[in-house]
Amino acid sequence: MAKNKSELSIILKPIIFITIIVLIVGAIGYFTLGKDAEVIEGQVEVTEYRVSSKVPGRILTLYVQEGQQVHAGDTLVRLDAPDVAAKMEQARSAEDAAQAVSNKANNGTRKEQIQGALQLWKQAQAAVTIAQKTYKRMKNLYDEGVIPAQRLDEATAKRDAAVASEQAAHSQYQMAVNGARQEDKEAAQAIVNQTKGSVAEVKSYINETVLTASADGEVSEIFPKVGELVGTGSPIMNISELQDMWVTFNVREDLLKDLKQGAVVRAFIPAFGNQEISLRVYYIKDLGSYAAWKATKSTGQYDLRTFEVKARPTKPVKDLRPGMTVVLKRDTK
Repeated sequence: MAKNKSELSIILKPIIFITIIVLIVGAIGYFTLGKDAEVIEGQVEVTEYRVSSKVPGRILTLYVQEGQQVHAGDTLVRLDAPDVAAKMEQARSAEDAAQAVSNKANNGTRKEQIQGALQLWKQAQAAVTIAQKTYKRMKNLYDEGVIPAQRLDEATAKRDAAVASEQAAHSQYQMAVNGARQEDKEAAQAIVNQTKGSVAEVKSYINETVLTASADGEVSEIFPKVGELVGTGSPIMNISELQDMWVTFNVREDLLKDLKQGAVVRAFIPAFGNQEISLRVYYIKDLGSYAAWKATKSTGQYDLRTFEVKARPTKPVKDLRPGMTVVLKRDTK
């Protein structure tokens, strides 16, 4: 009997020992492995603007190269656009023609034309004088019964025609003296203004053949080569504004605990030997149902959405470049 108890004790001791070990390992796993940090990777992004032209042309000169720092107003590229130059010649010719018409309207009628109109008026006046005298003679003869009424009517008609001709000649003379009507002058000036607008429009196109930087930055990419054709609005190069950088993270909603609007969080940059930096959150937005994490079980779990979180460094980070990875760690518990 004692022997059996001894054998049972020998068997139970290893089992109890193993059970204790398992419990200890489970407890360690619960308090350590169960609290593993969730790694959230983000990427550095930067504001970029594209340099493009409103006119088609051929790349004549590139004044910068990729990686070069530029400042606002620096000349970047020059295009050769002969079509635009031809349009400028057409616009200037139309402007000169319109200006000549306007000058003619404002300067009035030539002296020779005024003198000619005056002579015609005087001639018409002389015709009226003769017609008046003839009418008086015919009237006297008619009153004396020498001529029939037909002859008096003819004289009357000639007198009236002469008076009308004299009035018309006088109007032509006055028109020559006064020159163009005010409405004609205004219409001529309007045409001049229209052609000036066309010239200004073509000038704006010519200005587009020399492209400059609109803000400080770095040339991140150049697309065409010298001698290649580019169309209207075609991108020629990208400029990165390195002073405006941020980091974008895609975060599952159960990890948003400390990522509040305006919150400052710590992260590290693998490219700099895990250098630690501080980021301030300024943007949080739901990415939509297409970015939801689906539950694997029908009970006890629920779907989780993904949020886009943007944060800026609280102070400039030396040598930070677009595309670099930035890592956050978030506790899942």
